[in-house]
Amino acid sequence: MSVSLVVIRLELAEHSPVPAGFGFSAAAGEMSDEEIKKTTLASAVACLEGKSPGEKVAIIHQHLGRREMTDVIIETMKSNPDELKTTVEERKSSEASPTAQRSKDHSKECINAAPDSPSKQLPDQISFFSGNPSVEIVHGIMHLYKTNKMTSLKEDVRRSAMLCILTVPAAMTSHDLMKFVAPFNEVIEQMKIIRDSTPNQYMVLIKFSAQADADSFYMTCNGRQFNSIEDDVCQLVYVERAEVLKSEDGASLPVMDLTELPKCTVCLERMDESVNGILTTLCNHSFHSQCLQRWDDTTCPVCRYCQTPEPVEENKCFECGVQEYSYLLTSQLESQRIYWENKIVRIEKDTAEEINNMKTKFKETIEKCDNLEHKLNDLLKEKQSVERKCTQLNTKVAKLTNELKEEQEMNKCLRANQVLLQNKLKEEERVLKETCDQKDLQITEIQEQLRDVMFYLETQQKINHLPAETRQEIQEGQINIAMASASSPASSGGSGKLPSRKGRSKRGK
Repeated sequence: MSVSLVVIRLELAEHSPVPAGFGFSAAAGEMSDEEIKKTTLASAVACLEGKSPGEKVAIIHQHLGRREMTDVIIETMKSNPDELKTTVEERKSSEASPTAQRSKDHSKECINAAPDSPSKQLPDQISFFSGNPSVEIVHGIMHLYKTNKMTSLKEDVRRSAMLCILTVPAAMTSHDLMKFVAPFNEVIEQMKIIRDSTPNQYMVLIKFSAQADADSFYMTCNGRQFNSIEDDVCQLVYVERAEVLKSEDGASLPVMDLTELPKCTVCLERMDESVNGILTTLCNHSFHSQCLQRWDDTTCPVCRYCQTPEPVEENKCFECGVQEYSYLLTSQLESQRIYWENKIVRIEKDTAEEINNMKTKFKETIEKCDNLEHKLNDLLKEKQSVERKCTQLNTKVAKLTNELKEEQEMNKCLRANQVLLQNKLKEEERVLKETCDQKDLQITEIQEQLRDVMFYLETQQKINHLPAETRQEIQEGQINIAMASASSPASSGGSGKLPSRKGRSKRGK
């Protein structure tokens, strides 16, 4: 890739202040500032040498043409804030130097003369500074020149450490621009945003620490879109020199070995063959090839001159009245035909390359679409299988839910039955306990009765074995038992049983 360097010249009006830190030269180490300025103004000095002031003004006005000086706003952004502070102090000192000289002269006069009052010792003017220190407003015209020397980026030659973004959309703020160049913030020394009368766009100068950093930025950002929404792209050029000259010094005069880049009257952008294709009509008006392709008519967009003239014997200019013969017209037409044929061949070649690139991209896009379609089909199949599994799981969940409800109802019924059975069991246990108590009481009574019966039988048997006299004595005998207290149940029981036993013995006898 071959690139050409440009020269940026800021032509200032006579009363306009000079911006600080605008000057730059890629050959600063090889030539001094005076030599560079002398070489730059050599052709202007030769053109204005020996002319009267009126003639100089006429020559300058002739080369200036219809261009008018306007306000140019220069905003400086530096990576080191100390440098910006130094620049502000320089501006203060440059603005305050005339005032300081006058105040110094006034103070000398005051010393020589006897002071009448303290107010007379104060200076007439006091220097001060206000406003944004990084923004300067000057009055002039911005010139853009192109060098005739082309260099390749692959060659290890000196180019420049400064790049220029020719057109940045006005909708892109300084913050957006800083985000765009953020990957190279560490190698950027300063940036200058230049806004002139060109509508809807501005220019940016970027100074890098070294040429290698500028080459890296150029390879990365040249032709890249500023954002993904708008179609505007970053157009970069190398800056060989940036200079500031006064209009009275011949800043608008032609410069040797440099070609000033005009503006396209359609899009108002600079026309550079290394950046965009340029077409020149028969009426010597130049446009961008893309801008001229949008013009459906065969006339010139500026002067409406027809671009397909009929061959006549002579042509006459309506402004100056100069006549040209047919052979001159024929030679011009032939040169224009050759130019257009070469241009068409170049356009066809570029178009063929673009078509091949588009075909390659189209094939890659088709392959990507096929791959995406296969992936989509696989995903659809997986989706169907997952949906079937989800349906089966939903059915199982519904079934288990119904079973769970049935189990819950059954559990509820069982719990109710369990409560009833527990109550019945308690009642049966109570009844069983009462029955057992009654049974034990009856058994106790029966045991006592059985003991009495056994006692009676044993006694009767013993009595039967005794002699008759003894039995008679026992039968006729009496047993006296003392009366027990009424509170003793045993005594009362004993007294109750003995008569019964007596009775029983009598019944047995």
